[in-house]
Amino acid sequence: MKLKVCGMKSESNILDVASDVKPDYMGFIFYEKSPRYFNSECPEISEDIKKIGVFVNAKLDFIVEKIEKHKLQGVQLHGDESPEFCAQVRAFDVIVIKVFSIKNQFDFKVLEPYEEVCDYYMFDTKGKEPGGNGYTFNWNVLKKYKSSKSYFLSGGIGMDELDAFLLFLKRPESDLCCTVDLNSKFESTSGFKDIKLLNDFKYQLIKHGYVL
Repeated sequence: MKLKVCGMKSESNILDVASDVKPDYMGFIFYEKSPRYFNSECPEISEDIKKIGVFVNAKLDFIVEKIEKHKLQGVQLHGDESPEFCAQVRAFDVIVIKVFSIKNQFDFKVLEPYEEVCDYYMFDTKGKEPGGNGYTFNWNVLKKYKSSKSYFLSGGIGMDELDAFLLFLKRPESDLCCTVDLNSKFESTSGFKDIKLLNDFKYQLIKHGYVL
C-alpha cells in the first residue's frame, strides 16, 4: 500500500510533509475553482516522492506547461477526458491516473476504453466538486471491479474512516488497491496538511502489516 497526499499549497507545508511523512506521491491541483489551487513554485523535494499534477478538463498545452515547469512525474485527470486525450498526455512520459467518481453504483464498462491509455484508475466520491468533497463513497461497489489494473482509492478518507479502511483492505475487492489518497480530512485549513494526523494514519497502516 502506497500513500498519496494531495492538495498541497504552502511551500513550508510541502517541505514538512515531504521530510516528515515521506509519502510516495504528492498531489498539486491545477484547477482554479479548487480552494487548493496551486499557483506557486514547487520547492525541491526528495526524488522518491512522485509529483502528481491534478487537472480537470484542462487543455493539453496547459498540462504540458505544468509538467515541464514543476517536473511532474504524473498527471491525474479528474474531468471528462477521453481515452484519446489520456493517450496524448501519456506520450509526454508521465504516469497517467484517470479518475472516476462513484456514489452508490457505477458501470465499470466505462473503464474499458481506458485500459491501454492510463497507468492507474482512481476511484473518488461523486459530489458537487471534482474531488475534495470530504466524504466517502460506498466501497462495496468495488466488488464488481473486473479490471486487472491497479487503482488508487480516494474520497473523504480520514482517521474516522481508518477502521473501515482496514476492514476494506482485508476484502478481495481491495487486492488491486495500490494507493490511498489523503486530502481534506488531514487539513487544518484548505491545502495545509496536519503532519501528526498523516503520520498517525501511516503508522496504523504499518502496524497492521500494510507496508508503505
